[in-house]
Amino acid sequence: MTRATQFATYGAVAAIAYILLWLDIIPVPFLDATVKDELIPVLPWWLVVAFGAYSLSSLGYGLYTFNDVPAAYEELMSEISQAKSDLQTKGVSVD
Repeated sequence: MTRATQFATYGAVAAIAYILLWLDIIPVPFLDATVKDELIPVLPWWLVVAFGAYSLSSLGYGLYTFNDVPAAYEELMSEISQAKSDLQTKGVSVD
């Protein structure tokens, strides 16, 4: 099973479970009806915000720890200098 198929399968199962909870087909134990009625409709938005926060934090952590990998840093810097020299040979001014 490819990752896309696996993601689609899990996403479909989660969407069906959410719809069944939202339409009161599946009861929610240990939760009052008023709390459930206020919580279930905003659950997808909470998941989107949580995913965005996770994505931004992992991106920020990757940028913060970028200098901790000297080999990758040196490779990237050499590629940047090669690109600059290639552009300068073609007549493009690069700072």
